[in-house]
This record gives sequence, C-alpha cells and structure tokens, in this order.
Amino acid sequence: MEKYLIIILGPTGIGKTDLSIEIAQHFNTEIISADSRQIYKELKIGTAVPSDIQLNTVKHHFIGNKSIFDYYNVSMYEVEVNKFLENFFKTNSTALLVGGSGMYIDAVCKGIDDLPSVDIEIRNQLQQKFENEGIESLRFELKRLDPEHYSKVDLRNPKRILKALEVCNQTGQTYTSFLTNPKKDRNFRTIKIGLNRDRTELHNIINKRVDKMIEEGLIEETKMFYNFKNINSLNTVGYKEFFDYFDNIHNLETAIELTKRNTRRYARRQLTWFNRDSEIKWFEPNQKSEIINYINTKVM
Repeated sequence: MEKYLIIILGPTGIGKTDLSIEIAQHFNTEIISADSRQIYKELKIGTAVPSDIQLNTVKHHFIGNKSIFDYYNVSMYEVEVNKFLENFFKTNSTALLVGGSGMYIDAVCKGIDDLPSVDIEIRNQLQQKFENEGIESLRFELKRLDPEHYSKVDLRNPKRILKALEVCNQTGQTYTSFLTNPKKDRNFRTIKIGLNRDRTELHNIINKRVDKMIEEGLIEETKMFYNFKNINSLNTVGYKEFFDYFDNIHNLETAIELTKRNTRRYARRQLTWFNRDSEIKWFEPNQKSEIINYINTKVM
C-alpha cells in the first residue's frame, strides 16, 4: 500500500495550524511540526505554539521536544523525522507535515546535502572577520569565491553566508558544488499544499498576531531568557527585537514595530523559498473542501 506524506506549508500567520487540525481529523492521522523554533519547549508565545486544546485535539510531534540549550540542526531533524515516519507508516498510510521552515520540509522530502566538516579555526576566523568588518565584507568574499551562490543566498542573513564561506575556505571548491546531490529515496509519496492570501490581508494578520503575543506575555517570556540571548535558538524574530529593547538600543514602541516589520519580511522570504517548488499546489486557507478534494485525487 502506498504511503503519503501530506504537507501543509506557507508563511507565518497564514492559518496553517487551524487548517491542519481539520485535515488531520478528516484523514484520521497525526501532525508532525516543521517549525524550526516550535521544537524548543521553553519558547511558547513568540513561536505561536498551538494551544493546549489544539494539541489535544490531534496528536502533534516535534513540538517542545528540545531545549534551547540543546544543539540541534536540520540534519538531525531529517534523521529523526524519517525514523518516526518509518515506524508511523507501519500502521498508517497517511501522515501530515505542517510548518513554514522550508529547509526542514525539504530535508524530510528530499534530504539535505552532505557538507564537509569545517575546521574550527576557519570558523573562528570568519566569525572574527564578521565581527570586525561587518556583513558587507562577507558578501564581497562570497561573491568572489562562489558568485552562483551569492546570487541566490539571503544576503541579509550572516549565518547563511558564513556557512557557505566555511565550505569554500575548507575545500577550495564552491559551496554550490556541494548542493548538487541527487534526491534521496523516500518510501512515501508527498502531496504539497501551499497556503497564501492577499499580501495586505496577511500583513494585517501578522500585525494583529504580534499585538496578541504582546498581550499574552511575549515581553515577559523574552525577559526570562535575556541572559541567554546569544545562543542560536534565540536568534529569531520576536525575541531579538526585545533583547535590543532591554539593552536600551530602542524603546518599547520601536521594538514592537520592528517585530511586526521583521515578521512581515520573514513571511516574504518564506514565500520566496516556497515559490521555487513547482510541486506545491496553492490554496487560500478557507478552501478546506477544495484542499481535501485535491488530496483525494492524489491518494486514490
């Protein structure tokens, strides 16, 4: 019997959680989270973790199963989720993967590229370069060493640039040359459902969502982890803006507006990532019947 992994994806705030619960109930299955921040048990408000009622309505996996102090990456996620699916598909024909972290979704569906180990000295040298000379210096070096990757990477994200430069300096080859591994075999078929809506409407939803997070205690939640602000798991929208507020870099009103702006920008980057995938069938979040009918045409 064929096994199917239904994927509900889309930008932050689009309505994935509510819809995925209804889809999971319809197909009598469980939900696997593909959110790179909801895995951390300490972070609840700023990562928009499903409510207790939602978590109890349908069984969820990979939510709150790690600590912010744990080392974790997309490669580990790929291994853990596929091991889970291997067992789950022994007694179920359909599973549901839900989230907005494109790299995590790709890791489950296609696998990630096997990159070489990087010498710690190279990593430290590049980090020092970034701290002393800023991100523009990293951009210039990446453009020189790997112009193809330079044209694709998010140039505002120093972590992505640093990762590529580490590989270039370690191997003497372009980072792009390591991104051509063939798709890994999976023992299931994927059905990708993308959710989107009018951009102005989405932006309004995001703004209101941030306001709601503030009401629910986002500032207090962020303050609890201020002493750990430099760890990677907290380098994320909705937390770093308020860390800057606590450091008196800007006032509270500015922190809130920056959180809204940066969340909108993050949603835009998510859509840019997903729009490269021709396998995705796009719907609006209120098209539940159409989505179920589409899935049925794929699994019959």
